[in-house]
Amino acid sequence: MHPAPVHPVPDDEHAQIAASTFRMLADPTRVKLLWALLQEESSVNALAEAVGASPAAVSQHLAKLRLAGFVESRREGTYAYYRASDAHVRRLLQETLSHAEHVTGVAE
Repeated sequence: MHPAPVHPVPDDEHAQIAASTFRMLADPTRVKLLWALLQEESSVNALAEAVGASPAAVSQHLAKLRLAGFVESRREGTYAYYRASDAHVRRLLQETLSHAEHVTGVAE
């Protein structure tokens, strides 16, 4: 990783990729799922319990996150286990969640 973007103003391609990333993270359930998966690999049922959503809803969100390249899955028997696959997303979520804690007064 480099400390700052290379270009002073992003070109169209990079601006589009950044906007697509923000759209993918614009759903609170996906934010929770990604944060949980950045901590450890997990199954759909465990993720559903952790984020307070139905397994069906979690599966749909995971499919979107997988297509976007944010998560990967592996099969073990009849179970699928998911993990976060992008270190950039970790840093982005850390900053954003830290900002949210400052806004709400949880962190100072």
